[in-house]
Amino acid sequence: MSVEWPKSKTEPFDKWLYRELFKAYLEARKGKRTTTDEQMFEINDVENIMNLRDAIMNRTYEPGRGIAFVTRSPVIREIFAAPFRDRVVHHFLFNVVGDWWDKRLIYDCYSCRKGKGTWFGVKRAAKHIRKVSENYTKKAYIIKLDIRGYFMSLPRQALFERVVWGLDRQFSEKDELYRTARYLWGKVIFDDPTINIVKRGTRQDWIDLPRSKSLFYQLPGNGIVIGNLSSQLLSNIYLDKLDRYITIDLGYKNYGRYVDDFYIIVDEGKYGQAKDDILKIESFLRKELKLKLHPQKRYCQDIERGMPFLGTVIYPRRIVAGKRVVQNFQQGVIEFENGMRDSETVVSYMGFMKNLNGKKKVGEVFGGAGWEYKK
Repeated sequence: MSVEWPKSKTEPFDKWLYRELFKAYLEARKGKRTTTDEQMFEINDVENIMNLRDAIMNRTYEPGRGIAFVTRSPVIREIFAAPFRDRVVHHFLFNVVGDWWDKRLIYDCYSCRKGKGTWFGVKRAAKHIRKVSENYTKKAYIIKLDIRGYFMSLPRQALFERVVWGLDRQFSEKDELYRTARYLWGKVIFDDPTINIVKRGTRQDWIDLPRSKSLFYQLPGNGIVIGNLSSQLLSNIYLDKLDRYITIDLGYKNYGRYVDDFYIIVDEGKYGQAKDDILKIESFLRKELKLKLHPQKRYCQDIERGMPFLGTVIYPRRIVAGKRVVQNFQQGVIEFENGMRDSETVVSYMGFMKNLNGKKKVGEVFGGAGWEYKK
């Protein structure tokens, strides 16, 4: 959904803003109506939206304090859950700029985009492999790279400048909506969520979390939270320059990216050049985006050996679940049996495996739990 203050300006901005914030509120509460934070907001939703609008109009809005916790699925990471009021602001900002950026982003940017996502990205990667190998009749190679501590190391000032770059082009008149969006993005991006945050979870959870994966240990001015709708959009906005550098400046057409995980598929004749160009990509990231490639996550292989991507391993003619997904599936079944999880976890993994060549693996997981699986 996109929003635009009517060019005729016949409707006062405060009334328009209230209506759009209410729309954002209805979107933000989807899947959150069982949470206490949402329920407290919903009790007086009209008044709360009016107060939020007034705070934005008066430039007194400040992000609230949520909770921080550690999750171990699919990997150990730190999550900051924003207060529901802030989630409404995140949805509003997404509605304001999302469509403009979506039209600019390259086709093969998969995360946080309508009609795309994880499974779309997997299928596109498989299509690129099939195309470059000419239906698996010729050798083809994978260059897969990852940005080190992406969300934790994002430079907030540079990120804000990139957002403003987009606003300047989307709103040439620099009207009230432009000024409001710029103000709110500044509040969201420069907010330090570690101040006065409430930590949840066990002491061991926080001990096990590497410092490189925690905002509590980053340099001042670096890092944004993982999980917010605004953060997902910002990750695409910031790496749009990388996408264009690789696909236009370096000329690699069989390229794709999901957040900070990206790949290039090349034929045998271009493999040597592609490996050399890793140094150019590394230099571009460092100089232009103030980011670094992960030194241990550089995958350069023949397609016959498979390409790990988004929880799968993509081989010529088949796609299978990755080891971590299978392990999490097994753990989910165990926890369901012990009453620690509901059936949705098991059903979700089954749905993911169904899209792959994974029926045999589902049977093995069920068999290990003493369950019968009918294909």
